[in-house]
Amino acid sequence: MPIHPVWIAAILVIVLIIFGPGRLPELGNAVGKAMREFRKATSELSNEMSAAVNSTPATPPSTPPTSEPAASEKATASESTPANNS
Repeated sequence: MPIHPVWIAAILVIVLIIFGPGRLPELGNAVGKAMREFRKATSELSNEMSAAVNSTPATPPSTPPTSEPAASEKATASESTPANNS
């Protein structure tokens, strides 16, 4: 929905009354700089998101199964076996 030209003119008159003619160029520069920074940030964010989506996730290398039990399994087995103290 486009903004009616009368509303734009009314907003400009109110800004002129509040800030005065001397500060209008400063305000225009500040608004322009803010818009450029916003566009730059959104384009960088969209580029990062598209790069993350398009990149393939790295798969971890598969490890071959070992025939020996793991160290934690060895400790559990030795703790549960009663020791002969004779």
